[in-house]
Amino acid sequence: MIKKIVTPTPFAVGSVNCHLLKNDALSIIDVGTKTDEALEAIKAGLKEEGYTVDDIEQVILTHHHPDHIGWTDAFPNAKIMGHVYNDAWLRRDPQFIGSHYDFYMNILIQDGVPEKYFDWPARMTRRPEMMGTRPLTHILKEGDEIPGHPGLIALETLGHAQSHVAYWNQEKQALFGGDLLISHTVSNPLIEPPLHPKTPRAKSLLQYNASLKKVLDLPVQVIYSGHGEAIYNAHELIQARLDKQHRRAMKVLDFIKQAGPLTVFELSAHVFPQKYEKELGLTLSHTIGQLDYLKSLQLIVETSNDQGAFIYEAK
Repeated sequence: MIKKIVTPTPFAVGSVNCHLLKNDALSIIDVGTKTDEALEAIKAGLKEEGYTVDDIEQVILTHHHPDHIGWTDAFPNAKIMGHVYNDAWLRRDPQFIGSHYDFYMNILIQDGVPEKYFDWPARMTRRPEMMGTRPLTHILKEGDEIPGHPGLIALETLGHAQSHVAYWNQEKQALFGGDLLISHTVSNPLIEPPLHPKTPRAKSLLQYNASLKKVLDLPVQVIYSGHGEAIYNAHELIQARLDKQHRRAMKVLDFIKQAGPLTVFELSAHVFPQKYEKELGLTLSHTIGQLDYLKSLQLIVETSNDQGAFIYEAK
């Protein structure tokens, strides 16, 4: 049994899907945002199937973003399962959360962002008040079978989040995809702090592309997405998204060739002239991702200036 429970969020993304699974165990994949409205939606969805929050045996998380991890506290009898990166948030690990300011400030410096935007890192820590506080009881890794759900296998699908895990059932050719693929919009590969502060940042777009290609290798017939409708044309949609991202990167390359050496901030202001100030974090993530992609193709060169900012030019 699979039941989608749609829960509201206060975010621009709109509603988020939780999925109730019944097999040898009664589990729920993702648990919405920590708001009263989301909890009421979850309870109502459970009630339609004859259950309450007390009946849930396992909470299975796709990733740590607030709209997916909010109500771990609402299921007193459940084990909590997910990628280890989730646990740092659920435990409110002080070293991890404290590392965010320095991480994002270093990003600003490396991206050549003017000092007038240096208040931005203080606003970049995710909304912990909208996340649960019950830590993981089970850490899931690539290839792990989910207890109580024979044949349901964890697939590490990083990129949109450094905690992202999807869940694949070979027999049913079905994937619980979280935010890996959304039918009506593109998932953003976000720049996020590493779990261990001294670790270099992940190249999120390259991770995300690799995760999509991993799904291309599966005989998937349906993806139960974290937002919107289930996806039945996954291979076609993934290829279209990869092709579109490549075309965008080539446009970025063309501009670099025309404009000469540029910082990330200068390039971001060109690519997102209406958004780069209001959505600085998102637009920088996009731009960094395209530059990582162009570097991986050996189409651009990265150097640095006296201020510690990276400079990019075409080969």
